[in-house]
Amino acid sequence: MLKTMSVICLCLMTLPALCETAPKYEVATVIDVKPHQATDNKLSDVARYDVSIKVGDTVYVTIYTDTLGTGTVKYVAGRQLLVHVGKNTVTYNDILGQSHDVPIINQTTVTSTKQSKP
Repeated sequence: MLKTMSVICLCLMTLPALCETAPKYEVATVIDVKPHQATDNKLSDVARYDVSIKVGDTVYVTIYTDTLGTGTVKYVAGRQLLVHVGKNTVTYNDILGQSHDVPIINQTTVTSTKQSKP
């Protein structure tokens, strides 16, 4: 009985080491949306946009591909959403809860200057 309990306790102690931690999602604000200028000058059937989002003190410029052709991304400036910032991608969830990754093409750090009240 003691051996069985020891094995069960050992298995329960190692279980958290095998579990993957959930990614940290942060609030992002969409700053700007512009049509993406392709460098190879090829015309594409799918519209692509440079979407600038601000997360904390960093602004990320990502490329969003409008696979459905709705063009609604042009009107999301100012909207807030939850994102997970990875090394080379930003992950967000759509209205159906499906995760999407968009590549980061540029990132800059901004400094916020707080004005003190007199």
